[in-house]
Amino acid sequence: MASRQSAALDRKKFFADPVMLAAILILIAFLTLFILYPLAMLLVDSIKTDTGISFDAFPRIFGDTTFRHALVNTLELGFVTSLGSTLIGLLFAYVDCYVKVRTKIMKRLFDVVSMLPVVSPPFVLSLSMILLFGKSGLITRSLLGIYDANIYGMHGIAIVQTLTFFPVCYMMLKGLLKNIDPSMEEAARDMGASRWKVFTTVTLPLMLPGIGNAFLVTFIESVADFANPMMIGGNFDTLATTIYLRITGGSYDIAGAAAMAVVLLMLTISLFLIQKYYLEAKTAATLTGKASRARMLIEDKTVTVPLTLFCCLVSVFVILMYISIPFGALFKLWGRDYSLSLKWFEYLFKHSGLKAFKDSFVLSLIASPITALFSMVISYLVVKKKFRGKGFIEFVSMLAMAVPGTVLGVGFIRGFANGLFHSGIMQGIYGTGIILVIVFVVRSLPVGTRSGISALQQIDKSIEESAYDLGAGSGKVFMTVTLPLIKDSFMSGLVTTFVRSITAISAIILLVTPKYLLVTCQINELAEKGYYGVACAYATILIAIVYAAIVLMNLCMKFFGTSRKIKED
Repeated sequence: MASRQSAALDRKKFFADPVMLAAILILIAFLTLFILYPLAMLLVDSIKTDTGISFDAFPRIFGDTTFRHALVNTLELGFVTSLGSTLIGLLFAYVDCYVKVRTKIMKRLFDVVSMLPVVSPPFVLSLSMILLFGKSGLITRSLLGIYDANIYGMHGIAIVQTLTFFPVCYMMLKGLLKNIDPSMEEAARDMGASRWKVFTTVTLPLMLPGIGNAFLVTFIESVADFANPMMIGGNFDTLATTIYLRITGGSYDIAGAAAMAVVLLMLTISLFLIQKYYLEAKTAATLTGKASRARMLIEDKTVTVPLTLFCCLVSVFVILMYISIPFGALFKLWGRDYSLSLKWFEYLFKHSGLKAFKDSFVLSLIASPITALFSMVISYLVVKKKFRGKGFIEFVSMLAMAVPGTVLGVGFIRGFANGLFHSGIMQGIYGTGIILVIVFVVRSLPVGTRSGISALQQIDKSIEESAYDLGAGSGKVFMTVTLPLIKDSFMSGLVTTFVRSITAISAIILLVTPKYLLVTCQINELAEKGYYGVACAYATILIAIVYAAIVLMNLCMKFFGTSRKIKED
């Protein structure tokens, strides 16, 4: 009886708060219209024919040799990349948490390597591989005298993706290793077990769910990747590139592309559900709380020297790859004339470079506050409120993480070019900057939401309840109490969205029109044509813009963030 009265009271409060009700309705409408609807139209396209509903498109694409090869290639590439990224990330995390490093240089190298994939476009390492190891590569041709080097194909993409994604695994596994209580490992050591025995019987079993989580996250990223296979894939087709070429090529097979997109979507969503609702829960259950005391770091040189040397070599190689980009923009002609020149920057600004940076900057800047605000509102509703649509909002907002960019692009084309909205405002947004901003928001929403949920879970509910007791509504409490307490997460979401938007390519390459020039699309086009100097000039300026945004965020958080305010208090 009491529970029914409590539920009735909650419903009464819910409908009595128009701000919260409006926020929920707006979010449900946005998520349905711009995430579920495009994906639903993809499914409809894959089974709809002129004569009715038919599943003929699926047998047709599975009978297509190109598709079968692309599917096998995608799965093979995902497995190799995930395995390599997880192993290297685990070694880096183990050295960081368990090995005593005598100099601070190693820690700084780790910090640099973990940040580089964040501040660079997704295809920068592919460009570097071509510059260093291609037929005119600095290392292969100029240093080793190899004139027929072939970096294109499976091996090239696997190397690039592994170097791009292993820092993600490193950051994930580093947090897990820090949370393992050292007393369990030391008890095994006291009983005479070797370090290898302790690692295989104590540490590794505790980490297995986390390792599986890192593996699946990387697998999803790999199979969804478009930019690297497009730039360095050569004849090695993946599902993402095959879908793109099926639409932009001469065949213009929308039904076939939609069916392929559905297959890729089912693959990534299945992996996402396993990772999100099984492995994450397993990891949380296995590693509870922080370590009870400091860990005794390994000082044995037979362990520290080889591990430290390996991590140093990988770090230096990754940094070398990134350094080659600005030099590629400064050399007159890569592979022929290595004298310094600014001609590629001059060419960039004379040929639409300013417009490309302006369009990318403005659209990303518009998307950033919208995404940050939406993320914080979703996080607030998920963590602090109870209502029937909460599960729907949380699931759909996180679902965008599992949708490959190419698939989303195809869905937006089908949904807003000639979908249910044959006329009116919705069809009018296709081909405009509005649809690009919406795609940026959708793609970055899961990252901001996860950050906001983590921050809100640390806030005691009594702080907000006191504001409610004084008569404040949900909107007032959120703006004056909750948001100031999580402004670090808000600012982080703001910059993360800006970075992800200005470096995005897979989701928008099918949607961008000649009216808008985006930097990433320009780099991709120039690299395909072999204009590596100009492509490097674009990439160099883009990396500088992104790095400046991150530095600005860190300064803002240092001087105006929540942590500083707490310290002063």
